[in-house]
Amino acid sequence: MPNEFKNVPAIEKCFSILQHFAESKQELGISEISKQLELNKSTVFNIIYTLKNLEILEQYPDGKFHFGTLLYLLGNANGKKSELLQTVHPYLAKINQQTKLSAFLGIRSGQQAVIIDKVDTAHDIKISSEIGMRLPLLAGAGGKALLSQLSDRAIDQILNTNSLKKFTAKTCIDKKRFKKEVLSIRKEGIAFDDEEYIDGVVAFSAPLNTNRPDLQAAIWTVGLKQQVSKESISKINNFLKKIADEINHRFYMTTDGA
Repeated sequence: MPNEFKNVPAIEKCFSILQHFAESKQELGISEISKQLELNKSTVFNIIYTLKNLEILEQYPDGKFHFGTLLYLLGNANGKKSELLQTVHPYLAKINQQTKLSAFLGIRSGQQAVIIDKVDTAHDIKISSEIGMRLPLLAGAGGKALLSQLSDRAIDQILNTNSLKKFTAKTCIDKKRFKKEVLSIRKEGIAFDDEEYIDGVVAFSAPLNTNRPDLQAAIWTVGLKQQVSKESISKINNFLKKIADEINHRFYMTTDGA
């Protein structure tokens, strides 16, 4: 270690806060972080909002914070994948191989869905999106699957403060019908997008139960309309629901054994 090296107290405090988030199973507020770590409240405030601006942390409407999407994206790019990525990636490969459609893992970040992993190598014709790509939460199968994991109150809040954009002729812009579709996905465990977000493109999505209230995640598979026959829709729906059940069981076993 170089003789001139000195620890940077601010960085030490920053990492102690991040470690505290990692060890907590709930979102955290500035006052409780300050009290639990015995740090000055103004110091915690400045660190927390710096991390928020960097998208390392995200903030709930109630003012509390949780890990943001940037950590997942950095983990993927660096090859040191999070538990979520490690658990789900083999299933994305299975979905891609079985359906010949592109498979994605996404999480909710505020009012957007963010792709944090994908497998799209099993067929010559494919719909490709890059890891890190952000999609509207109020559009497509993936967005609806993520919304279905929120409380009715949270869904209403998002719908009341946003307009539904008409992406194609099949896009639902009626808020009551849109919410009904989201609640149906919560009950059935599957979402289907028949050219609602992009003309000529269909998608299937299943919400994942990560056993973490601060993390909404979903898997989805996307392809061209010509790749999905009417007869195969039910088959793909059931297959994706089965995959989601297997993933959820893995999360349950991990949480139960912790």
